[in-house]
Amino acid sequence: MAPLNLIHHPTLLLFTAIMFPVLFSGCGGNSEAETRIGEGVSAAEGEVIPLPPREFRAAWVATVDNIDWPSSPTLTVDAQKSEAVAILNRLQALNMNAVIFQVRPQADALYQSSHEPWSYYLTGEQGKAPSPLYDPLQFWIDEAHKRGIHLHAWFNPYRANHKANRGPISNSSIVKQNPELVVKLGDEGYWWMVPTEKESKVRSTNVIMDVVSRYDIDGVHFDDYFYPYPAYHKGQDFPDDTSYQIYTESGGKLNRGDWRRDAVNQFIRELGPKIKAEKSHVEFGISPFGIWRPGHPKNVIGMDQYSVLYADARLWLHQGWVDYFMPQLYWPISAKNQSFSELLVWWKEQNLKTRHLWPGLSIAGAGESEKATELVNQVKFTRDLTPDSSGACLFSMKHLMNKEFQGAIALKQGLWAEQALIPSSPWIDNTPPAPPTVDLFSNREEILLTRFKPAGEEAVFQFILNEKRNSKWMPAKIVPGVYRSYEVKEGVEGIAVRSVDRLRNVSAPVVVEISR
Repeated sequence: MAPLNLIHHPTLLLFTAIMFPVLFSGCGGNSEAETRIGEGVSAAEGEVIPLPPREFRAAWVATVDNIDWPSSPTLTVDAQKSEAVAILNRLQALNMNAVIFQVRPQADALYQSSHEPWSYYLTGEQGKAPSPLYDPLQFWIDEAHKRGIHLHAWFNPYRANHKANRGPISNSSIVKQNPELVVKLGDEGYWWMVPTEKESKVRSTNVIMDVVSRYDIDGVHFDDYFYPYPAYHKGQDFPDDTSYQIYTESGGKLNRGDWRRDAVNQFIRELGPKIKAEKSHVEFGISPFGIWRPGHPKNVIGMDQYSVLYADARLWLHQGWVDYFMPQLYWPISAKNQSFSELLVWWKEQNLKTRHLWPGLSIAGAGESEKATELVNQVKFTRDLTPDSSGACLFSMKHLMNKEFQGAIALKQGLWAEQALIPSSPWIDNTPPAPPTVDLFSNREEILLTRFKPAGEEAVFQFILNEKRNSKWMPAKIVPGVYRSYEVKEGVEGIAVRSVDRLRNVSAPVVVEISR
């Protein structure tokens, strides 16, 4: 696809000139030297102006143990920022449109928080702020949105400390502040919040809602860690005897497994409405372990998340408590007892409320051509199975950063050759934004520009542009919402512009006819 020739909003001109030099062709967009020569009108009735395909294309950026970012807890702030920009540029180059960024890998923060200490993975010392001071989450949001990339903030709701935190636990950690809410698992450094304690739920809810209220995120995301995997505690049961005894002595009737699941279910059920009440466009998504229970479907074997992680993920999907559901299906299509395709079909059957079903795919090893083909086949199977809301999320970003990575090359050259718009979420909002205002200008050098801006009060996240050439509308181009102008090249007979809101509803097109 040919590069766009865009004139950036003046306040961001320096950034764009550095990051996207190919977008400029020498035109400065000096308003004093421009003459308005036309304005956009509604497209003619029945006129077909192509829209981009719809598909969610995301990658996880894990910060725990410095898996994806930052690459080391001792990086300078400038190096951290450079790595973040490189990741987002790579996502954009691969025609991907979302990033799931881990902001709370344990009970600490990769952002300025009054609830929890700065993360060890940022500075090598839990509780120590970056120097010079900056807010990594705000930086990631700003840089993602400049590229038209949605950012989902990824929280671990219950992990209090990970063994990868190799320094001392901060005095402001929940481990030190509220020892009654946490338990130690084994002797390697793992601590876990007790999910059945009401104050644990309150603590995690407050942390999440603080981010929702203060940051312009696009989603709240959980992975598969509810109760810990057995390896965290050397195969022993979760040590909540005291809490369970208090529960039963106070009249509680649930067995221990149901009691644990009920606590997690309450948290999931109550969080979604809180998020929507604060910001209706912020979506809530969960990426559970890919197998609900062995035998579902009937030939599947493997870990039972229902009785090990106490995650009744099928219930959450049945009830529509999430906006998108992302089971971690890290197995090949041909696997005998854990087939990617059979499991995805089963999860689709459980999707009673028709929420987004975007599987998580493991891309480890997809640098080899055979496994790259498997990745492409999984994306294609997902697209064919859920054509109205296709998508996938890749684990994890570090593999995609290799420019020779065969899986990424195969996707970009094939299924992801075009830009894509994330599917909309009509159960939240299905009202399109107002069509944009579009005008045509000419400057001293006789360069034609279309200038466009949102109309109405609703925020615009992206614009969709089409050119008309030889009396035919060309495929759509998706433009980040920070852009406001587009240079009209020789041979272009018209420009159509649509506005896209935060939930990917699309306005009617506005057309500027061009005669030279």
